[in-house]
Amino acid sequence: MKLSDYSTIAFDCDGVILNSNKVKTNAFYDAALPYGENNAEKLKKYHTQNGGISRFKKFRWFVDFFLERSIRNEAYEQLLTRYADIVEKGLLNCEFNEDLYELKKQTQNANWLIVSGGSQSELRALFKKRNLADLFEGGIYGSPDSKEEIFDRELEKNNISVPALFIGDSKYDYFSSSKYGLDFVFLSQWTEVDDWKSFCEENGISYVDSLKSFNQ
Repeated sequence: MKLSDYSTIAFDCDGVILNSNKVKTNAFYDAALPYGENNAEKLKKYHTQNGGISRFKKFRWFVDFFLERSIRNEAYEQLLTRYADIVEKGLLNCEFNEDLYELKKQTQNANWLIVSGGSQSELRALFKKRNLADLFEGGIYGSPDSKEEIFDRELEKNNISVPALFIGDSKYDYFSSSKYGLDFVFLSQWTEVDDWKSFCEENGISYVDSLKSFNQ
């Protein structure tokens, strides 16, 4: 199917819209560093192995497995605060995927939206500050709702109408979108998934190395 045939095009944010994967990976490590380098490395690894899942679930996993019960709730809130502070600065300055502008011209009849694992309120504020919000007339959505919850809700509201495409850079992006009948393309440009190519080939997933590839 040609890109111009889609009624809806949804995008992940980190690694697709913004070159921000490393910003967030480093932020997980730095946020957890007060609990030891070894634990910080474990959280960093868990994050990269579970791309697309919200920070809330990742930090809850971390405190439940590595911290004493008596400090878990307080530590959880501190981790979230530290992480958000670090990420905010990084996202304001990281690279934006300028290929989106040409893609927008080619898909003027499609409804665009963001479906991200990042904090919804932070994403909306960020996209407004970076003058990107107007690209996504369908809305900007994120955690604490999961991607499955967002797809389910927006399909029910007809904000996502088929044929629909999701462009992402993680395994979870593929599983969550295909579960709800969206086509999926894996963008490898900034992904942190080491075995992305074999994963795509084993599952029959289309992939591109940049958004420019849609024009070729």
